[in-house]
Amino acid sequence: MDVLWVVAHPEPRSLTGVLAAEGRAALEEQGHRVAVSNLYAMRWDPVLTREDYGLDANERLFVSHGSRRAYDAGTLPPEIRAEQEKLRRADALVLQFPLWWFGMPAILKGWVDRVFVDGFAYGVRGPDGRTRRYGDGVLAGKRALVVTTTGGPDSAFGPRGINGHVEELLFPLLHGTLFYAGATVLPPLLVPGADRFTEEDRLRAGAALRGRLAGLGTDAPLPFRPQRGGDYDEHLVLRPHLTPGQAGLSVHMADSPEVRAAS
Repeated sequence: MDVLWVVAHPEPRSLTGVLAAEGRAALEEQGHRVAVSNLYAMRWDPVLTREDYGLDANERLFVSHGSRRAYDAGTLPPEIRAEQEKLRRADALVLQFPLWWFGMPAILKGWVDRVFVDGFAYGVRGPDGRTRRYGDGVLAGKRALVVTTTGGPDSAFGPRGINGHVEELLFPLLHGTLFYAGATVLPPLLVPGADRFTEEDRLRAGAALRGRLAGLGTDAPLPFRPQRGGDYDEHLVLRPHLTPGQAGLSVHMADSPEVRAAS
């Protein structure tokens, strides 16, 4: 497989940095080809500007329209087009970052904002004229794994943990970005204790990462419901016979995190 590994941490000696190097080595040992986008090392600019789309100061910035026009014309900045080409080539995508304030570092959010433009990751229509999203799109057929480190214990991110279940904390990324763009999304790997990791912790985390990477092409994905699978009505609302009486993020999975945790 061709794998794109996107890592967002400013310190290469951090647990994130150490695991990124180990993960790449593990994939290459398995015979995979790995491209790395180390956003801090690249000095990636996370700020979307009108200059991305070739707009002058007198033109109002409409992000969707502007990005679509620049994408179709092939005039997006070269650094954006390079990342899009990496995504096209990849069979799998790994996003690795520390969980800061329950989300991605700004530099990684900015990578998504600038790379996942209209015409590339959204606003794409199929031959039937219908919009491709939620299980269909540019990332269709590609697998995606999120690896995130945190300072707290993993139990605090479980189904009843005070921090919230990790799959729900990462729902905007897992479902609203990766699955929206068509990827087959694997359960995230949460690595706890990043601020105080010892050599023993590193070995344990490295083994867990290697185990997940060994199943990158075969492990069962999160059971998100595709938009065009019949579970949603014409208003994009889950049909009432599915998980009746329930609401919230978990209803958009064919089974709930609690069921998977107990299995």
